[in-house]
Amino acid sequence: MTDRLARVLGQKMQEGWAQPVLVENRPGASGMIAAEVVAKSAPDGYTLLIGHIGTHAINASLYPKLPYDPVRDFAPVSLLAAVPNLLLLHPSVPANSVQELIALARARPGALNFGSPGSATSGHMSAELFKWMAKIDIVHVPYKGPGPALQDVLAGHVDMLFDTVASSLPQVRAGKLKGLAVTSANRVAIAPDIPTMAESGLPGYEIAPWFAAFAPAGTPAPIVAKLHGEIVKILDQPDVRNAFATQQGMTLIASSPAELEAHVRREIAKWAQVVKETGARAD
Repeated sequence: MTDRLARVLGQKMQEGWAQPVLVENRPGASGMIAAEVVAKSAPDGYTLLIGHIGTHAINASLYPKLPYDPVRDFAPVSLLAAVPNLLLLHPSVPANSVQELIALARARPGALNFGSPGSATSGHMSAELFKWMAKIDIVHVPYKGPGPALQDVLAGHVDMLFDTVASSLPQVRAGKLKGLAVTSANRVAIAPDIPTMAESGLPGYEIAPWFAAFAPAGTPAPIVAKLHGEIVKILDQPDVRNAFATQQGMTLIASSPAELEAHVRREIAKWAQVVKETGARAD
């Protein structure tokens, strides 16, 4: 998702400004490698980060030696999008609703497990939030990416998984997995028949993994304003909305820099509490 967002924005910026825009994918370490590169870049507006809930919220609590400060080291530009996860269950697990799954987990503490694309990912923390709010004990099995995690839940090697709606919905429609609930506050347009976690007996449960654009701290306000204006314009283009909202189930969000900074601070506080209460760690 991060790479796709970056490439679409980069292409549109290149078209709008008639200047080449290079998109460099720096994967690894839950996004920390890319975030550190941008945090240490010149604050001239030529280097941007497509950050997300991991780089600017979850990592702050899971990694005690984060190589950057998610607030002080960046100039917020704009929120970009949010996409919910979907709670997936292998058909062999005898539960057909969130409440039935909670009852099963309480009856068999530590017996059920959940896969994730890796520590500190939204899939990992969606399950940690679920554990905390439902007061259940399920075991984390981290993978190196969403593909291997999805394949192992399909094969029945792990019991459940929180994965993005767009990538996992075809498996649900094909009857290969059960799709119990989405993690967002509201149902999603591409799967209106699937309830939210809050509707399913966990009021207040909400996680919609988000993406945002950041510049290095110290980037002059006029440059941030120019970047913000261009991004807002791009997010409103019909082909961009179709590519992400219609096809990927994402909600495109444009925010002011101040709104993004406030959002980051709220998210850091939220996930700090979840990590403290659950004892979640980077495996």
